Amino acid sequence: MEALDNGKLYKEAYYDDLGESADIFDYYAGWTDKIHGETMPVEGQFLNYTQRVPVGVCGQIVPWNYPMLMSTWKLAPALATGNTVVLKPSSATPFSVVRLFEILHDEKLLPQGVINLILGSGKTGSFISSHAGVDKVSFTGSTAVGKQLVHDSANSNLKTVTLELGGKSPNIIFNDPPDVEYAIERSFTGLFTHKGEKCSSPTRLFVHKSLYEYAVSRLAELADRYVLGDPFDPRSDQGAQCTKSHMESILEYIEIGKAEGARVAAGGVRDMNGSNANGYFIRPTILADVKNNMRVAQEEIFGPVLVVIPFDHDEEVIEMANDTIYGLAAGLWTKDITRAHRVAARLDAGAVFINKYGCYDLASPFGGFKQSGWGKECGIQSLDSYTKVKSIWVNLN
Repeated sequence: MEALDNGKLYKEAYYDDLGESADIFDYYAGWTDKIHGETMPVEGQFLNYTQRVPVGVCGQIVPWNYPMLMSTWKLAPALATGNTVVLKPSSATPFSVVRLFEILHDEKLLPQGVINLILGSGKTGSFISSHAGVDKVSFTGSTAVGKQLVHDSANSNLKTVTLELGGKSPNIIFNDPPDVEYAIERSFTGLFTHKGEKCSSPTRLFVHKSLYEYAVSRLAELADRYVLGDPFDPRSDQGAQCTKSHMESILEYIEIGKAEGARVAAGGVRDMNGSNANGYFIRPTILADVKNNMRVAQEEIFGPVLVVIPFDHDEEVIEMANDTIYGLAAGLWTKDITRAHRVAARLDAGAVFINKYGCYDLASPFGGFKQSGWGKECGIQSLDSYTKVKSIWVNLN
């Protein structure tokens, strides 16, 4: 990610897609000989033990953002637990996944038929989730599509479903952050990295009123400094949005925010500078003076738009932070360790970041609450969704 420190711009890898895509296979390879059952202390002359067995055929549907990484997050635990896979990448960004499957095929790393790649439009995913020969579906994408896949499961064979869906993650700067500048800069880069096309982005920034105007002005400065252009150009800070229709959706949300009364502190327009006019570029947008009930504060925009909301006290901001259908991630900034733990415990989100938004590791589970999804990616927790528990009884009489 592009991290700002003491006013200088540095480059660091927020997600090293290729490196982490390789690492996750190494991580789950370490679990292959550690998946075990248990012996249960039942009454009578019986031996009762459990086994974890593969689910079977796993349908996996990955989104257009981070296509390689999301594919390996799903492939590795499924293979480590002995399943077969039918995987469908997004039709908008399939090529890296196609190349991954070509490498696996050419190197003959797996028996034929263990992994299978399907290409197609969005409705192709519904064929997977509706097919009676598929035993499980793992999906990353929008909440609306996730709900449809649940219906598909119910209408077919009641296959299990894990879902990593949308988010509208709150990020709270209290009146006592350890480092005000770092809190503001990290909050900025946490959203605008990868063009805001991240489900866990801290899209709602709550700032204590004592710091609010300063935070808005600094965020606007950072946004105005951002250079948009070819992502292969080392001078570029932000590339184009994925598709024309998605760019248009983001611009529409900006207009909705303005109509609702939000103040555009920076950006708010398509970037038509030079060759950017030929692409789907949107200037980093800071919407200030937002109220938490506005559509731009409640609906997932999935783009370079940060809404900033002032607050007075802890109870107020906790209530606003949880007042959303989503519960993927949340962040908070404070020097008060008691406040940090108290607030973290009450934030209704699958991941809470204290004094650094955006901490991820293959050993740590990732996944949300409420309409942000079911189940977890990564860590030992993801193995549960790729195995089923069998109870075996032996009569010892």
